[in-house]
Amino acid sequence: QVQLVESGGGLVQAGGSLRLSCAASGSIFIFNAMGWFRQAPGKEREFVSAVRWNGDSIYTYYGNSVQGRFTISRDNAKNTVYLRMNSLKPEDTALYYCAGRRTSGDVRLRSSYDVWGQGTQVTVSS
Repeated sequence: QVQLVESGGGLVQAGGSLRLSCAASGSIFIFNAMGWFRQAPGKEREFVSAVRWNGDSIYTYYGNSVQGRFTISRDNAKNTVYLRMNSLKPEDTALYYCAGRRTSGDVRLRSSYDVWGQGTQVTVSS
């Protein structure tokens, strides 16, 4: 079973940037998509971003609240997916989770993913 480990979270001021990493313990190509979700206290876990691949084609997806500020990318050699977060806002404060999808389903839905990391905390101060 491939495990996912997130890192890169921390405390940052509003307007700042962070880059989250999601490292797989094996090849990420056992997945056909990987995504980032976040959960703030008292709220549902929500979709942030995803990258899906099919052969040489790569597709990226973003939630409405992060479109234009966050960028997802993949490093095949390092078996790692990144989430670059710019122009951070206090409402971006949450526990950020990485997930991998081995089957099918809408990449925006939590139920589509079957492997999850433990999360990394992002706190944005105003």
